[in-house]
Amino acid sequence: MTAAGPNAFASLRQFVRRPPPVERCALCRAQIEPAHPHLIEPLERSIVCACDACAILFDGGSTKYRRIPRGARYLAGERISSSQWDSLLMPINMAFFFKSATRDRVVAMYPSPAGATESLLALDAWESIVADNPELVEMAPDVEAFLVNRITPDAAQYFIAPIDQCYRLVGVIRTHWRGFSGGAEVWGHMAEFFKRLKDGADHA
Repeated sequence: MTAAGPNAFASLRQFVRRPPPVERCALCRAQIEPAHPHLIEPLERSIVCACDACAILFDGGSTKYRRIPRGARYLAGERISSSQWDSLLMPINMAFFFKSATRDRVVAMYPSPAGATESLLALDAWESIVADNPELVEMAPDVEAFLVNRITPDAAQYFIAPIDQCYRLVGVIRTHWRGFSGGAEVWGHMAEFFKRLKDGADHA
């Protein structure tokens, strides 16, 4: 072997396709499929992966984790008026709202290039929206959220979505945002996210 031989092999290693990392249940360490349940720890708002056997243990009751549902509901029609939205004082036209059991109130979050950011929520403004959308009363605390996309107000979209999908949207924006306006790539990824969410959702 020539002196260049070891270096040549070292260079070739970078082209060898490595197997994708194996995903495992955070509780029992069993290998899990790509489409697997998620659990949330409400106090820290941390989301972990779980196998079906472990996830079913957290379907209800007062425990450290709560199981996040898999399905979303698309709420057709105009659910928030422009004046109601303005009263929420959101800095962007996209946000999600969920009931926090640990804080005993509704929390408003909006995605940003820095991650999920909490916004102060005027209680009277939220109550006005709930009065027009009684479905929101039935949202499961911590694990379901009212997801609003008013980036294009004339084609606004409203969902009751699993909380992990809301944080997935945050991850999409944080990963693909470029420059001041975000760039064309991030808007394409956001459009794809909402299309997939709507296609897989029940329609109300």
